[in-house]
Amino acid sequence: MLEPRQRATALLVAGCFFMEMLDGTIVATAAPQMAASLHTTPSSVGLVITAYLLTLAVLIPLSGWLTARYGARRIFLIAIVLFTLASAGCAASGSLGLLIAMRVLQGAGGAMMVPVGRLLVLNGAQKTDIPKIMAYIVWPGLMAPVVAPLLGGLLTTYASWHWMFLVNLPLGVAAFAVARRLVAAGPTATPPPLDVPGVLLSCTGLAALTWAAHLVADTGSGWPVVASVAALAVLALGAAGRHLLRTAHPLVNLRTLEVASFRASVTGGSLFWIVVGAMPFLLPLLFQEVFGWSAVKSGAVVLFVFVGNIGIKPATTYLLNRFGFRPLLIVSTAGLAATVAGCALLTGATPVAVTAVLVMLSGATRSLGLTCYSTIAFSDVAPERLRDANALSATATQLAAGLGVAVATVALRLGGAFAGTPSGAYAVAFCLLGAVGLAPMAGALRLHRGAGDAVRTTLARPSGRAS
Repeated sequence: MLEPRQRATALLVAGCFFMEMLDGTIVATAAPQMAASLHTTPSSVGLVITAYLLTLAVLIPLSGWLTARYGARRIFLIAIVLFTLASAGCAASGSLGLLIAMRVLQGAGGAMMVPVGRLLVLNGAQKTDIPKIMAYIVWPGLMAPVVAPLLGGLLTTYASWHWMFLVNLPLGVAAFAVARRLVAAGPTATPPPLDVPGVLLSCTGLAALTWAAHLVADTGSGWPVVASVAALAVLALGAAGRHLLRTAHPLVNLRTLEVASFRASVTGGSLFWIVVGAMPFLLPLLFQEVFGWSAVKSGAVVLFVFVGNIGIKPATTYLLNRFGFRPLLIVSTAGLAATVAGCALLTGATPVAVTAVLVMLSGATRSLGLTCYSTIAFSDVAPERLRDANALSATATQLAAGLGVAVATVALRLGGAFAGTPSGAYAVAFCLLGAVGLAPMAGALRLHRGAGDAVRTTLARPSGRAS
């Protein structure tokens, strides 16, 4: 059973995860207003999103080394301060260049805030407490991309785009105050020298991959440019992988992938996250561009994804203990694929209640799946490898979430090539995303039946509640 301090720390990290994910998605809703205010074009505002996601992807691998060198508590507090101050800087920015610079600083704070916070919670935790810890942490992060369209629409309609960043200030101040009292100072160590070649190769590859995703999402980009940047990403990441496997003290220890359950989490979980990141982007476009709904109505229906998240959350720990990881991963991947592909059948004449139920079921399956993937990641990892596994898992998760919009854009372009109508293009796109969501099932089927049993507890009797 979780101690009060562990539960409070998990909720604190969950709040930080919510802020990080919200700021990665909410800006898209205010692109026209921001462009007019900053005297630029809406397409240029896309750089505000990309700069943030790029910084997150590039700097997360450094979080493990920084934690070992300076201590988790110190880095966590610095990250909260940096994220909060950068949010204030974003709100005060009067030019696109300054706003992008502040977003880079905000991304630097986010890159340390969540991975280090998660490590704080997991360090010293009993294996059987990990499902409860990850359930607390995961669902607020799932909520952010769903809430973002509605919240962004309300703020830009009734206030201004600056409030999308100002809302972080009271949250950041509260998080810092709670963390300062709650998180104890742990021992620091003398880590090996920083793996500079690993930093350069990994950062180059991750930056190029994130930039390629931005170019794909920007419909004005030519395919030769996209292919060139993507090729650079593949070459750099390939060289980084070769280096990290050969050096004595790698920046990111890829040998943690030898653990089958962790490998399944990184590979299958990344594909799962891509679909999760794509849906809050694609659904509002369908509702507004094809069905002709208002932004508020569209955001309200998408909010039913969150209803599904919340509805399944109290049962996730019980379900994991009762059935184990392998069956739940199979069910959740099949459920996600079916509900995403089911969106291809939606039309403007479909009753709103039916649409809402389908979206809610999709939210429940994605919440269950991501809780399983996040929990099984650390089920069989030895304590001495926890920091390395946490850094690699956080990097893969953030990268996959950031690629969601790019994959949705590619799917929509392919849909447009195969279908002659806008509704047909979306139908093809949802079917393609459903296929991506089904792909992780292959990894789930290969897991042995006892995978992740180290974090499960034996249930004395059936119960519908999870503590």
